[in-house]
Amino acid sequence: MFDTSYISRRAFLKVLGLGTASVTAAAALTACGGSASSAASSTASASSAASASGSAAAASLEPVELTNVSYDPTRELYAQYNEVFAKYWLDKTGQQVTITQSHGGSGKQALEVANGLEADVVTLALEGDVDAVKNAGLIEEGYTSEFPNDSSPYTSSIVFLVRSGNPKQIKDWDDLVKDGIGVITPNPKTSGGARWNYLAAWYYFEKAGQSEDEIIQNMSKLYKNVVVLDSGARGATTSFVENGQGDVLLAWENEAFLSLDEYPGKYEIVYPSVSILCQPTVAVVDEVVDKRGTREVATEYLNYLYSDEAQKIEAENFYRPSTESILKDYTLVSDSKTITEIPADGKWIITDGFELTNIAHFGGWTDATAKHFADGGVFDTFYEG
Repeated sequence: MFDTSYISRRAFLKVLGLGTASVTAAAALTACGGSASSAASSTASASSAASASGSAAAASLEPVELTNVSYDPTRELYAQYNEVFAKYWLDKTGQQVTITQSHGGSGKQALEVANGLEADVVTLALEGDVDAVKNAGLIEEGYTSEFPNDSSPYTSSIVFLVRSGNPKQIKDWDDLVKDGIGVITPNPKTSGGARWNYLAAWYYFEKAGQSEDEIIQNMSKLYKNVVVLDSGARGATTSFVENGQGDVLLAWENEAFLSLDEYPGKYEIVYPSVSILCQPTVAVVDEVVDKRGTREVATEYLNYLYSDEAQKIEAENFYRPSTESILKDYTLVSDSKTITEIPADGKWIITDGFELTNIAHFGGWTDATAKHFADGGVFDTFYEG
């Protein structure tokens, strides 16, 4: 399924000039063949007036444009998905759709939308970042119930990316607090992935039976070992992989696997004993779609992420699909917690022996943000940038 002889996804996007913060996916397709996979069982509902507005836009057959504001590591995923969705939408309605992508640290992206960057949809790293857009009055209450699985079409987790042979023998979170270990992780003030990293580490020390004061001491040691605190996950990957900084990268699974794909034989993925289930969250930006008349296509754009066709694309881009049967198709059965190359059969998802906590353990994103990441929160007490 994965042929490592071809140019990697990330390198291919660089060649095309699509590795930058803003990507436009051309959806003006002129030929269509085959049918799209069925959508997920639950479809978001819209108000009758907004639905009528969206239907009128489709019926006119005038080309339509969507803007998807997303987080750093989804560049490759949406470059592929946007082409598939454009074909599906053209087959279904006869209407051409062009999707413009914007990528960056998830927290920063949320602030950009809240401060005026017009997005029809947001596909951000965590619910808390979408909340920032909602709190600006742009998204209606209840958005997490508009799509299945709390509006999280795919999930991920946090793993370690180390250099070939794992020269510092980094195997678990407690190794990251040792002297002489250089850690690369983004800034939790600007990056959603960085917040997942932080919470996964916190959970490890908590599970070890440490008091909160002891946990904070270890978190302080960990962040003192951070070599560079980039604003987003892709920048952190660049610091580690391309610039050669640090001994370990705390990474989204997909970022780690893309590095194996692009630099075969140079890196290894280490699965720690515990991590966290990362749930990227999607939402229609109500104020924008109602102004533009794009609610129908924007809603279907997010809903189609749950289709079998899209779920397979997500898995092939190293995200964990939410459809259980497709997740099983990509599940790796192995006793090893180290991956040195992309499995030839495409099965890469480790589930056995890999404990995942979740955001509910921390009281949800409102509580977690207030305690750990808001100005004056726990992170600010031990990290001085």
